[in-house]
Amino acid sequence: MSKTLQAIRGMNDILPEQTPLWRYFESTVARLLDGYGYRQIRMPIVEATELFKRSIGEVTDIVEKEMYTFDDRNGDSLTLRPEGTASCVRAVLEHGITGGGQIQKLWYIGPMFRHERPQKGRYRQFHQIGVEVFNLDGPDIDAELIIMTWRLWGLLGIRPALTLELNSLGSSAARANYREALVEFLSARLDQLDEDSKRRLTTNPLRILDSKVPETQALLMDAPKLVDHLDDDSVAHFAGLTARLDAAGIPYVLNPKLVRGLDYYGKTVFEWVTNQLGAQGTVCAGGRYDGLVEQMGGKPTTGVGFAMGIERLVLLLEALEQVPAALARQVDVYFCALGAPAELAALVLAERLRDQLPNLRLQVNAGAGSFKSQFKKADKSGALFALILAEDELAQQTVALKPLRGNGEQQHISWTALAEQLAACLQA
Repeated sequence: MSKTLQAIRGMNDILPEQTPLWRYFESTVARLLDGYGYRQIRMPIVEATELFKRSIGEVTDIVEKEMYTFDDRNGDSLTLRPEGTASCVRAVLEHGITGGGQIQKLWYIGPMFRHERPQKGRYRQFHQIGVEVFNLDGPDIDAELIIMTWRLWGLLGIRPALTLELNSLGSSAARANYREALVEFLSARLDQLDEDSKRRLTTNPLRILDSKVPETQALLMDAPKLVDHLDDDSVAHFAGLTARLDAAGIPYVLNPKLVRGLDYYGKTVFEWVTNQLGAQGTVCAGGRYDGLVEQMGGKPTTGVGFAMGIERLVLLLEALEQVPAALARQVDVYFCALGAPAELAALVLAERLRDQLPNLRLQVNAGAGSFKSQFKKADKSGALFALILAEDELAQQTVALKPLRGNGEQQHISWTALAEQLAACLQA
């Protein structure tokens, strides 16, 4: 027998029972971003591999271990995008929409791909909503991004479960000076480092700060601090950011070990973390990348942004029981019709109702069946009301309206008054 076909490990189907919550989350974010003046951009899923090597950094874990890379039929090396910022930068450069200092406030949504060990909240195909801003260099826009996410957590009812962690990575020159001091400190204690940190010492030493090995973290307690090596401009920028967050009443924790896993970050970096999801505690993260556009061949252009993981935030909504009850309902009204003439009339009436009540979720029974079987379908749909049309109603040009939840009584409504009375019942 042939092997049963299944989804690739770490790449999951999102089933009809799950999609209402995803759509609720995505639409909430989209409305919020619209309200702040951000515009959506859509980029390809596949990009040239060189894009990610140049932007993320060739010695990062993502590029070294995690990318899905292949040669196409022309012999070109292509990669399924592991993150969105590099693709967005490529797009704005290619189309010249940041030239001449044009301010761009953009957002995108879609799948990303990394070959990681799948576990709850960490998948090989995962979905992100990302936000990127170009040609604004002050701490005010950094603050706006953080305040915007704070507002989102409030809209979703998950704010108490999230903590904002902040740090500044300073300028590239400041990081270079700090890197020298950190390497000198750790090289003198090489025998105390774990194997992964030893490897990073010569490739990407700042990533050692983010090590999950307890012995390495204990060693770092006495290591030089990045804050002591920051340049004056970065210090002033970070002070401007924290002052704005203080004024907005947004609590935060300063985390000097927060460095992010992508080489292009500088100055502000931040993460929103939770203790409700086990090991996968980061649900939204970002920061400033003022040198990335120039690094990718463009003119000097400042940039700042963040990305949030949809899977983790959906899990958090479920863990905190913040899923709106209405999402369990597929439809508002289920239309039952008995007999061919009634079925035809129900079809016409249903389309008329959709014209008059554009937001109505109305399902017309398909496949005929007895009233008993139709009511079973109506109940399973979660509808609040059933509309009933049979021979008697057809003769009188009425429809029976039967509540399916609660103790309301069935009533007969004329076809001409149906939309008005149905709307009133749904609002009650």
